[in-house]
Amino acid sequence: MEIFNKTVLLNSHSPRRKQILEEMGFNIKLVSSVCEETFPQNLPLEQVAAFLAKKKNDAYSHIIKDNEILISADTVVIADNTILGKPKDEKDAFFMLKNLSGKEHTVVTGCCLRTRNNEDCFFESTQVRFSLLSDDEIRYYIKKKHPLDKAGAYGIQEWIGMTGICEIKGDYYNVMGLPACKLWQRIKNLR
Repeated sequence: MEIFNKTVLLNSHSPRRKQILEEMGFNIKLVSSVCEETFPQNLPLEQVAAFLAKKKNDAYSHIIKDNEILISADTVVIADNTILGKPKDEKDAFFMLKNLSGKEHTVVTGCCLRTRNNEDCFFESTQVRFSLLSDDEIRYYIKKKHPLDKAGAYGIQEWIGMTGICEIKGDYYNVMGLPACKLWQRIKNLR
């Protein structure tokens, strides 16, 4: 397929995003730009991830060559009308997971794709429900996996996802960091 002749510039430090794109069949080149991850306070919560993904994309867009696609992404967890980003420390991770225990929350991943001529920014939402987690289960997970690099302090593909997530409505890969099915469709249509 012609789509695989393009190099994907992944503007992310996430090994999970890289893995998803590699499994989709793309040749990946990791790039990095520095931008402040701030957003307007009046922005609707479900639009924050796409706003941040575009901001990251804009910071690196000047170097795109022909036959390259720049992909930037951001994932947030929304619980009780609050955005849970990456935890500051283990205490913060414990608080986040305790707050998610026994409840449903929304994981939103925003993506921004860019070629030399076009840009496409979008987001995908997935509903996730945790069973009741004991304090011991939360502490065990934090000690074993150190989830300080993950929005909401968890990875669905890790132990806590296997043992604690009882329901998911939407794209599983979206919770990992990229909405694979929607992303594939958007990449195919980007010229």
